[in-house]
Amino acid sequence: MNTRWFYLPLAWALSGCPLTMAQDGQTPELDLLREEIRSMRVEYEARIAELETRLEAAEQAAAAKPSAQGAPATAAEPMPGYEEPAMMSPQTVSVARDSSFNPAIGVTFQGQAWAFDNDPGDYAIPGFPLGGEAGPAPEGLSLAETEISMSANVDDKFTALLTAPIVVEEGEVKFELEEAWVETVGLPASLAVRMGRFYSAIGYQNSRHFHAWDFADQPLVYQAFLGNQYLDDGLQVRWLAPTDFYLEFSAELLRGDRYPAGGAANSGFGAQSLSAKTGGDIGFSNSWLLGLSWLGADADGRASGSEDDPLYFTGDSDLLIADFVWKWAPNGNSRQRNLILQAEFLWRNENGEYSLPDGATGPWDVDQRGWYVQAVYQPFPRWRFGARYDQLSSDEPGSWWLDTPLYPMDSDPRRYSLMVDWSNSEFSRLRLQYNYDSAGEDADNQFGLQYIFSIGAHGAHSF
Repeated sequence: MNTRWFYLPLAWALSGCPLTMAQDGQTPELDLLREEIRSMRVEYEARIAELETRLEAAEQAAAAKPSAQGAPATAAEPMPGYEEPAMMSPQTVSVARDSSFNPAIGVTFQGQAWAFDNDPGDYAIPGFPLGGEAGPAPEGLSLAETEISMSANVDDKFTALLTAPIVVEEGEVKFELEEAWVETVGLPASLAVRMGRFYSAIGYQNSRHFHAWDFADQPLVYQAFLGNQYLDDGLQVRWLAPTDFYLEFSAELLRGDRYPAGGAANSGFGAQSLSAKTGGDIGFSNSWLLGLSWLGADADGRASGSEDDPLYFTGDSDLLIADFVWKWAPNGNSRQRNLILQAEFLWRNENGEYSLPDGATGPWDVDQRGWYVQAVYQPFPRWRFGARYDQLSSDEPGSWWLDTPLYPMDSDPRRYSLMVDWSNSEFSRLRLQYNYDSAGEDADNQFGLQYIFSIGAHGAHSF
């Protein structure tokens, strides 16, 4: 150790103090001592300035590193084919914890091209008037959602998420608000409360974002019963049971302003839901998830069917959902090979009255059902192959509804889908899909291409 630096602070102090012991006329030894002290002070100040400069440069380099190289791998959101089979809550969103930039921001780019035998503008499922955002994609080349997401911890008690897609509708660019919620962190008894706008916890597919779907479109039953996906404003409470296996319960109170609700009935308390989910691992290679859900919605003038001549429903809508997912990956390594089996059954009863475009109204009390089953297999890295089957069925609503869009066909609506996708990494995906759709009066061959690219920070996908 250079002991000279040990005495520098002392020299600094002495340089500013009078030497009272020195006598007038004392010879050059005093001048030499003063000169040495001044020299040491100058050298000390130069050394401090150098260290401060190096510290500032190091801090600037550390701050610039995440923006130059992208978000750390632990904050990146893997594509569905790269999910690990370990159990996670389907409603638990992993918010990026990188403290060097607050909030964490990510962008997902999505585009598509579709070709149909029939005009997609005339698409309809007799007996199941579509509402919300249901229906086929636009024909030809088009942008899908360009989704901007932001997430961060508010403080030690709350975390927040915002997703805002940019869409093009009829040639106009629109900035929409998809999700905007705040959620508690670390509540006692494994409770969590979410407040704001969010996808409901009902079912399995409903809470998954567009870019996380295994197919380019939603199952028929989701389009018919949920208007593609049920998103609403409200309050969600979840409880994770203290069991050795995964068991979670959730309850929601929602505004009821979105299909299958409508009109924000009951003074803005128009929908409620209850859900229970359980699952676990079997060995190192298999995991499963089972869920049961109920959604009760009040509709006040809910529109569906043709945009030019809509049908309006006022009444109660009750929906029950059973969902099951099985995932297999040898020794838990889903990056090499994996298989995902997924199925949901939905039952709906709606009781109220419908108003037709000509002004006629009539009572409506009908039970309807729908289900789908799909399998997605990745035989080797990057490539996945999938198949899906959809079906709907309905009770007869009565002869009064003959020759209206509310009367179902003799045969049950069905659709068959095949897809193949290629992912160069967890941030990019290209997909080709074919649908044979016999849900309408005329069967339709549908071909689609899709791309999905992500940059920036994203939370991990749920199970």
